[in-house]
Amino acid sequence: MLGCKGGPESKSIGSNHVPKKLNRPKVSFTFDDGITTDILNYPFKQWNQMILSSLDEAGVKSVFFVTGANKSDSKGKYLLRSWNDKGHSIANHTFSHPSFHSEDLSIDDFEKELLDTDAIISGYSNYQKLFRFPYLKEGATRDKIDGIRNVLSQHGYKNGYVTIDASDWYINGRLIKKIKKLGIDKAEVSKFREYYIEHIMDRANFYETLSYELTGRNVNHTLLLHHNLTSALFLEDLITRFKEEGWEVIDAPTAFKDNIFETIPSRVPAGESLIWSMAKESGRYESILRYPAEDGRYEESKMDSLGL
Repeated sequence: MLGCKGGPESKSIGSNHVPKKLNRPKVSFTFDDGITTDILNYPFKQWNQMILSSLDEAGVKSVFFVTGANKSDSKGKYLLRSWNDKGHSIANHTFSHPSFHSEDLSIDDFEKELLDTDAIISGYSNYQKLFRFPYLKEGATRDKIDGIRNVLSQHGYKNGYVTIDASDWYINGRLIKKIKKLGIDKAEVSKFREYYIEHIMDRANFYETLSYELTGRNVNHTLLLHHNLTSALFLEDLITRFKEEGWEVIDAPTAFKDNIFETIPSRVPAGESLIWSMAKESGRYESILRYPAEDGRYEESKMDSLGL
């Protein structure tokens, strides 16, 4: 039974600041995918190292959910080694990043995607049996959801749930497009940085307030970011902002020890962030829950108006 307060207090959700009544919230940083190409004038090894340096500076460890398709060549092995050697956990994000809401993908297809990447990452010392669904889509029918969960269990995997979802990938795409068009000196990267940080903090505060109403406590949050240029350029400032706003930044492997991650929502279709799914299942938040929960369409007009 969800301990949702509902009622008038729900109106605080989506505000720019965590309500004073809450204790100090906690956030960890997780990353998805694993690109191994140069981005604009940033060589692959350079921008990858920028992310790692920001995590080092903050003294925190992440969980890196990697796709396997590009991890067997020299660049892929370098990427995995660079994160593993810094003490970050290496986890599974499928081989080819398909959406398991698709009718064309079977439970057997899911198992192959899981095991193909498992074979690539299992030799690393910080390998962890956590799995994150591409697009956060966990299946559109009861049979597929149950079948996929059974496969995860059979192979000793747990769901690497997201609690704070956002649209960093969309901001990243717009930033790259702007730099390609105008050059980095005229692309107003500082404005993208400001927008990115405000966007992530807004979504973090939304999901923190929502999770507190659902559980009556501050959960250990897992923020989803992507292995991309915005993470390379803005992560250090983002971590600083979290701290300035009173958040405690914790290691992602520690965050996943919170018993909220033992929750298994029963809704169909399955997916989105764990907090979103719990709120949806409660039936108390229909007026504020979007679907998909986070998407570029929600940021498009705001970024257009700012010239970003």
